[in-house]
Amino acid sequence: MPGAIYAEALVKTFGDVRALDGVDLDVPEGTVLGLLGPNGAGKTTAVRCLTTLLRPDSGRALVAGLDVLRHPNEVRRSIGLSGQFAAVDEYLTGRENLQMVGQLYQMRSRAAKARAVELLDQFSLTDAADRPAKTYSGGMRRRLDLAAALVVSPPVMFMDEPTTGLDPRNRQLLWEVIKGLVSGGTTLLLTTQYLEEADQLAHDIAVVDHGRVIARGTSDDLKARTGGERVEVVVHAREHLTAAAEILGGYGKGAVSVERHTRRLTVPVTGGPKLLAEVIRDLDGRGIEMDDVGLRRPTLDDVFLSLTGHATEDADTATDPADGTGEDPKARRRGRGKDRGRQKEADQ
Repeated sequence: MPGAIYAEALVKTFGDVRALDGVDLDVPEGTVLGLLGPNGAGKTTAVRCLTTLLRPDSGRALVAGLDVLRHPNEVRRSIGLSGQFAAVDEYLTGRENLQMVGQLYQMRSRAAKARAVELLDQFSLTDAADRPAKTYSGGMRRRLDLAAALVVSPPVMFMDEPTTGLDPRNRQLLWEVIKGLVSGGTTLLLTTQYLEEADQLAHDIAVVDHGRVIARGTSDDLKARTGGERVEVVVHAREHLTAAAEILGGYGKGAVSVERHTRRLTVPVTGGPKLLAEVIRDLDGRGIEMDDVGLRRPTLDDVFLSLTGHATEDADTATDPADGTGEDPKARRRGRGKDRGRQKEADQ
C-alpha cells in the first residue's frame, strides 16, 4: 500500500533540461523522509510536483491517498508547505499574517486568533507580533513563514530547506517543533543542505542527483554503504599539507580529501587504532606537526562525496530549473531580481 507521500517514475523537463528523471518515493505515514542532494539535483522540482505547484510530464504521485493530478484541490487541503523563500505579506503584522492564513483555511475568527498566539509563542515571535513583517529580519521572516505552514496542523508537510537563514538556536527550536509534529502523526518530506539536520530528523534518506534517486536508506545504512573508518588530521602549517597527503595516501583505501583553509586532511582506512598509531608515527617522523588527529566513522558528508563526487553545497544548477539557483527560464526573466533579493534577506 502506498505511503502518505508516494511518487512513481516522476519526470519533469524544462526545455532540454530533465529536472526529474524517473523519481520514485514512498514515505510511510508518521515518518520523515530527508531528501538530500547538491544544488540543482531536483529536490525543489520534486516538492513542487508533489504539492501541485508544477505538473509532472509523466509518472504518478499520491499525497494523503489523493492523486496529485486528478484531485489537486483536495491535496492542497491536506498539506502544509514551507518553500525556500519566506512567503509572508510584508505590510501585515506577524499576528495578522497568521490569522489571515487561518481564515483562508476557513477557521473561525476566534480559533484563528488563538492559533496565531500559540505559533507566535512557539517560534519566539511574540515580542514582534504587532510589527509589520517588512520590519522583520530575514531569520524572523523565515520563522513566520514556517509558523504559517503549521496553522492548521496538516497531516502531510513539505519543508523545502526550512532552516536556511536560521541561527543555531532557532534551528534547534525548529527541530523540536518537527519532532513534535511527527510524534503526533504528521508525515514530512524534508529537503535540506544541512546533513546534521537529516541525521537528527529523518527516519529515511533519499539521495538525489541529476534528477534521479541514487541511494535510499537510513542514515546508518548509507554510512555503512560508504564503509570503513576515516583518519582525520589537522596539520599545524599549511606548507605541510602536500607531504601529509602523500603519507596518508599510503595508508588510505581511497582518495585523500584536503581542505586547505582548515588544514584538514581526511582519508578512508581499515585497520582501526593500530593503523592510526602508525600514521601518527609516520607523520611525526617526517617532522609534520599536528594540531589534531583522530579516527572516526563515516558521516553523511562522506556519503555525499562517495555517491555524487561533490558536497551538498557544490553548485550544479543546470539540472533543476525550479531550484532557487537554477530557475525556469521564463521565471528567470519575470523575477530574477526579486528572487535574489529574497535570498539575500534569508541569508542575513
